[in-house]
Amino acid sequence: MSDTTRVLFDAPGPKARLRYLIMTVIGVLLVLAFLYVIYGRLEEKGQLSAARWDWVLTSSAWTNYLIPGIWDTVRAAAISIVLSMILALILAMARMSDLGPLRWVASVIVEFFRAVPVLIMMLFVFYFLAHRGWFPDTLNPMIGVIFGLTMYNSSVLCEVIRNGVASLPAGQREAGLSIGLSPAQVRRSILIPQSLTAMLPTLVSQVIVITKDTALGYLILYPELVTRGRQVGSAESATLPAYIVAALLFIIINYTLSKVAEALENRQRRRKRTAGPVAHADETVDPGAVAVGRGAA
Repeated sequence: MSDTTRVLFDAPGPKARLRYLIMTVIGVLLVLAFLYVIYGRLEEKGQLSAARWDWVLTSSAWTNYLIPGIWDTVRAAAISIVLSMILALILAMARMSDLGPLRWVASVIVEFFRAVPVLIMMLFVFYFLAHRGWFPDTLNPMIGVIFGLTMYNSSVLCEVIRNGVASLPAGQREAGLSIGLSPAQVRRSILIPQSLTAMLPTLVSQVIVITKDTALGYLILYPELVTRGRQVGSAESATLPAYIVAALLFIIINYTLSKVAEALENRQRRRKRTAGPVAHADETVDPGAVAVGRGAA
């Protein structure tokens, strides 16, 4: 290869660099001016006074509102995640099935629930159950939230799993078929587990999406974190600070989940790098030693 550095674009000249610097300074000044206007409005309305924020340090605000809101958010997200993974595996197996009608039914389900907004599904289930009266009124919002999150995210995760299987080397499938496994057994025993491992960071990222989307339950009276934030804001006459605190709590939860996804991805990379010693072309391998090693294992 040539030692000449290759770039995708021409390096900017002095005039271009000056122009970029001026544009950057103007952009920063505009952002600062916008923040200053917001600060002035909040200060004018008294939203930044200590009296509007002292409730955050009280135990009643946390025990009666914020902690229950976090618990309801995490509970709905956890149930939706488990159900989404189970349904996604079923749909992925059905979409990769050798039976045409089964593939068609699974495709219709996946495409339908991917196209319908999550909020519409939540509203439909909530009002349907409220009209039917099958469950207590306090349980209908949670069922609506879980149903909407489960059906949408299972459809998305189904495609993630299916793409993960498609990205695996063709030799994996051929090796399974060569030892007498059926195509369904190959998918269930060989391809699906590997695709789940490869797609683990993506799956964890989808968990973040599910956690954030629980906030849509606000519109069907589910007592998640945003609803609790509105309640404590009304009780303490500090609506805006309550929403800011709820947003910060969402950021902490989702940031923690993103770090978990990053740790899983780094772990996978380390495992790939340390999968085993690399045999160089000039090294001679003793077949007897390999046989002994396999026997000892």
